[in-house]
Amino acid sequence: MSRLLQPALAGIVTALVGFASSFAVVLAGLRAVGADQRQAASGLLALCLANGVVAIVLGLRRRMPITIAWSTPGAALLVATGAVEGGFPAAVGAFVVCGLLIVAAGLFPALGRLVAAIPAPMASAMLAGVLLDLCIAPVRALGEVPLMAAPVVLTWALLSRFAARWAVPAALVVAVVAIALTGPGLGAVDVSPVVELTLPAWSPQAMISIALPLFLVTMASQNVPGMAVLAQYGYRPPLRGILLGTGLASTVGAPFGGHAVNLAAITAALAASPDADPDPGRRWIASVTAGVSMIVLGVGAGLATALVLLSPPVLIEAVAGLALVGALVSALASALAEPDGRQAAVVTFVVTASGVILFGIGAAFWGLVAGGLMTLLHGGRKALVPR
Repeated sequence: MSRLLQPALAGIVTALVGFASSFAVVLAGLRAVGADQRQAASGLLALCLANGVVAIVLGLRRRMPITIAWSTPGAALLVATGAVEGGFPAAVGAFVVCGLLIVAAGLFPALGRLVAAIPAPMASAMLAGVLLDLCIAPVRALGEVPLMAAPVVLTWALLSRFAARWAVPAALVVAVVAIALTGPGLGAVDVSPVVELTLPAWSPQAMISIALPLFLVTMASQNVPGMAVLAQYGYRPPLRGILLGTGLASTVGAPFGGHAVNLAAITAALAASPDADPDPGRRWIASVTAGVSMIVLGVGAGLATALVLLSPPVLIEAVAGLALVGALVSALASALAEPDGRQAAVVTFVVTASGVILFGIGAAFWGLVAGGLMTLLHGGRKALVPR
């Protein structure tokens, strides 16, 4: 029994850190594309269930610490994109298509190679542009609600120096306390778990503005780094099975509001490192426990959504922005790492960060287009051909 304790505790910590550090990003993204309170709460619950089920199945089958997460960069993309023609049903239709594209990437390796053909600096620059607006939110919050935001930012700053793993969860706790002290309370809000079915609608604008960028961001910023983290600790699970499992879970969860699930990148090391268990053959217990814990946390999705509803929107955006600072740093560093690709990367970043909408299509798509044209102009076709 004692041998189970260490990996089980590691799994619980993995789930808690993953949930607390980014659920605000998920809710902000769903609300941005038109979800109401019930639809957003249902989406968060669907993501928790999808994460948990896939992590349990893959962990038990492969006996590897395969941690599953929702697409945090994808949620940030939804914030940057905003409402599309057709409202939330059209966004749900885009979620379905994204899930099917992930399945297709598992079935047809050529599709995965096509994603890999996008120059890494350009993909990272697009992600950085998507993240920028949310990462500015803490500064806006300090200007709009300084008494509530200052303790949150200060808590994050101090713990990012001394206990980085807990910096965002602790900042969230401080934000919850501030909401409890200044808000009307939870008495008037339904905090029970919510399951809300939204029939998908099909909009060309949503396909181009949400489905395609969401698929690219999820693959390039989650699945690829997630495999690299696992390889770092000596695990090399077949990517095909992971893509099929997460793609199917994303497709099934989409009508209930979930945008996408994928291989964890940020929290993957918590379950795969020696801290989870000195024996590499037993660390799968941590990822399976994380899956079970995520399902349990999903029961609190209604409460999490209620807290967001009761708070000043900029405060929750500030917590979400703090959670994404590390991702922004990594994206910018990767975007500017190669001198030959910097100009195209900066163009991609600037266009994406602008938030421009042309012909009803969001900025993330146009950022890739602009960066691709600059790459062709300066590097020729070889720059965009898979090696």
